[in-house]
Amino acid sequence: MFIEIHTTTADLEEAKKIAHTLVEKRLAACVNIHPVVSVYSWEGKIEEDEEIALSIKSKSRNFEAIRKVIGSLHSYDLPAIVSKKIEGDPDYLHWIADSTE
Repeated sequence: MFIEIHTTTADLEEAKKIAHTLVEKRLAACVNIHPVVSVYSWEGKIEEDEEIALSIKSKSRNFEAIRKVIGSLHSYDLPAIVSKKIEGDPDYLHWIADSTE
């Protein structure tokens, strides 16, 4: 089973550090990084911030290890770390399998 994990960071430097760590540890096959605007409720107020989103492709069994890496490198008190199951082109999924532990 394969997953895509989504998280956001405060800046590009933090996003790249997380992405490189995950790929180097073979926990993720690929991490897409892109700018987003997030609107959210925090401590009773509505906030709007520019953030950097990460889309992380991996095997489902790697979720806990990925969550721990993100948590250890992340600057937020409560980083969003959510996962969804993915299906896709068999060759692409095979590449994810070969690129991760």
